[in-house]
Amino acid sequence: MAGVTLQLDAERWREHLATVAGAVPGLVPVIKGNGYGYGLRLLAEESTRLGVPTVAVGTAAEVDLIREGYAGEVVILQPWEAGNDLALGLTDDPAVITTVSRLDDLQRLSEGSGSPRVLIEVLTSMRRHGISVDDLPEVGPLLTGLRFEGWTIHLPLLDEGRYAEAERLARAALDAAPAPLWLSHLPAEEAAALSRQLGGASGDPTPVRLRVGTRLWLGDESTRRSVATVLDVHPVRRGQRAGYRQRLCPANGWIVVVAGGTSHGIGLEALVSGAAAHAVEPDLPARQREAAGHRGRDPGRVAVDDGDRGHRRVCLVDRA
Repeated sequence: MAGVTLQLDAERWREHLATVAGAVPGLVPVIKGNGYGYGLRLLAEESTRLGVPTVAVGTAAEVDLIREGYAGEVVILQPWEAGNDLALGLTDDPAVITTVSRLDDLQRLSEGSGSPRVLIEVLTSMRRHGISVDDLPEVGPLLTGLRFEGWTIHLPLLDEGRYAEAERLARAALDAAPAPLWLSHLPAEEAAALSRQLGGASGDPTPVRLRVGTRLWLGDESTRRSVATVLDVHPVRRGQRAGYRQRLCPANGWIVVVAGGTSHGIGLEALVSGAAAHAVEPDLPARQREAAGHRGRDPGRVAVDDGDRGHRRVCLVDRA
């Protein structure tokens, strides 16, 4: 093997997935893009393994891509547009839930044939998609002929003000039309509190579904590591400069050129000089040896320092 490979501890990863699923009532796994690096089909199969009734994809085109691995309900997160023929066709699929973020589009769907399943997106402080709070009262009359599955609220990642915004938007939406809430980026404990609070002292809690992507699929860094090929090794003295960025070498040792960089889709983020990294054996060959990548960072150009007990310690200098 040559180049860069991501290794996944499947057993440990699945333990993490099960832990998250158990801690998040109403979990809706998000499967979009390139599957968070793992591929859409694998995440679809893992969602089936978790037994969740619903997943969310990014676009209409991704619905078909997950069908071999998942047979349940699918939410399309990208808001519906009248000019998208594929998205229009999927409104006839009883297993697909369409997101609507504009009043004009909601009216078109209401006036069309069939009974599409829809989520109505509320505009948050992210200001990405959604109907503003001032326009929410206009939604109710446009739901005729539609299967209204609830309100979707996509919150920003900031902790401060997150719960207050969720409560404010949820109350405005529920005043317009009572329905379940589909939330992103709200912790499970806060979502449970919001559900109870919206239900009132004597009422039933408001149903809440939580969409989770990054925390579910990538939340446990210990489940994966990068492995790369050592391409070359050169001696270096303390104080010499090396690499594209001409970083100072912190000690006598070696420059180890390791496969990996922007050509592999690896971002140019470097460790601070002298930061701890993996130890490698003293008989390291000069070329074509498979070496473990840095925990939490991707392989690149590295400096290797003499360490204790005959080991050499690796610290990043630059990327290949």
